[in-house]
Amino acid sequence: MHIDIFTLFPSMFVGPFGESIVKRAQEANLASIAIHDIRDWAPGKHHQCDDTPYGGGGGMVMKPEPVFYAVEAVLGMGPGDPPPCPIILLTPQGERFTQQTARELSCHERLALVCGRYEGIDERVREHLIAREISIGDYVLSGGEPAAIVVVDAVIRLLPGALGDPSATFDDSHASGLLEYPHYTRPAAFRGWAVPEILLSGHHANLSRWRREASLYRTWLRRPDLLQAANLSEADRAFLRRLETDPVREGSPDRQDP
Repeated sequence: MHIDIFTLFPSMFVGPFGESIVKRAQEANLASIAIHDIRDWAPGKHHQCDDTPYGGGGGMVMKPEPVFYAVEAVLGMGPGDPPPCPIILLTPQGERFTQQTARELSCHERLALVCGRYEGIDERVREHLIAREISIGDYVLSGGEPAAIVVVDAVIRLLPGALGDPSATFDDSHASGLLEYPHYTRPAAFRGWAVPEILLSGHHANLSRWRREASLYRTWLRRPDLLQAANLSEADRAFLRRLETDPVREGSPDRQDP
């Protein structure tokens, strides 16, 4: 996969993409990332990329020319040509970014991310260049750069070979529509807090069931809205009904008959 990122602040990406999974994926040639400074395509000797909004109001608006010129040049497009890949604007007005969105994007061979700034971007960019608008949450950032970092990280870790365990992403929070179950490692006891005995039992069927119900419990407790769309079995539904009557017992990590 190749990802082009269009930004007014390219140095914001230097650290995050040089660490951890994203770094390893690039070194393994699973992914490549190119950062493009929109100012390089801005007309005039001052390379101005923003201007005051028509109609008045506070703040500045990103001009259309530099964005169009930058994207078209990098993607090899002429004016009005269909883009060779999805062009995505990072904006608080976009659709909410989810694990499912990340999976959809990971299926593309190439992506183009445009980072918004200031009060916003000229609407003609949205209307005639952008294919999709994405928001990573219901809040406002100083620009689309942090959101682009989040999207790239979430997408790249889903690429085959990016993680050491190929099945790891299937147990992630939100991957199945639920929050992930709790994790423990050595030591078995720390400051009097013990690991649930079932994790030490070696009984794989009971362990699998415990993890599923722990995942259901955590989702029920923290994000009950996710249960409305989750793929639930009859056993899952029965467990959730028991939670309604005895949440303390059913949600206890120490129970041995999950």
